[in-house]
Amino acid sequence: MTEPVLYRWPPNAAFGRTVPKAKFYEHGHVRPALREKFVDEIQRITWAYKLADDTIRLRGTSEVPEIQVFTVETKGADVSDDVLSAIDRTVHFPLIFEVASNGRVRTVAAQKSLFGKTPTIGAYFTTDWQLADAPRHPLPTALDLPRLYEAILTALLPVRVRGGETVSEATDRLDRTRKLQREIAALEKKLRAEPQLNRKIELRGQIKERNAVLTELTDPVPRNKE
Repeated sequence: MTEPVLYRWPPNAAFGRTVPKAKFYEHGHVRPALREKFVDEIQRITWAYKLADDTIRLRGTSEVPEIQVFTVETKGADVSDDVLSAIDRTVHFPLIFEVASNGRVRTVAAQKSLFGKTPTIGAYFTTDWQLADAPRHPLPTALDLPRLYEAILTALLPVRVRGGETVSEATDRLDRTRKLQREIAALEKKLRAEPQLNRKIELRGQIKERNAVLTELTDPVPRNKE
């Protein structure tokens, strides 16, 4: 998770409409087990802010026509990503969630593509919890809604975005990093159990190769390749 980021949403963008959970059941084809999670985990869903040309004077595009901010108040300690995803899939705009629980709040979002009948939603990224009354930060400076959306997502990523790198590219790099970390952990487990010396040497070589790639992927300033 990233450092806590709470944004000071523009007053002109305030919407403040409670959305019944049943709306997501009706339009999201929510299976019974997931519907139970809605009931067990969510107290209230509020469509809190609408970031659009007519509210904050930033032009949208077909890719990011508006950005909606939903506040999800929990019954218990937290809300599951699959519940957030079910909400996300029913709203044909990029969404930013603020999950509120017991006087704490965290910001959550996933990169969302609107092309096609059903939005494509990536992995969710979240900040750490912080107090709900903690100081809020102004929105990132942006010339239009797509760049504002990119900046908000960038602030949520658990990796530092490289110069000139898009959120999609950073997310892909993060996915590759996690895959490599799993491979290295599996190889290290094999190494600990391997009795044969020649096989140990081979495994150490594989681990070294993957660690070199991992270092390159996690370096915030990649080395120039000649």
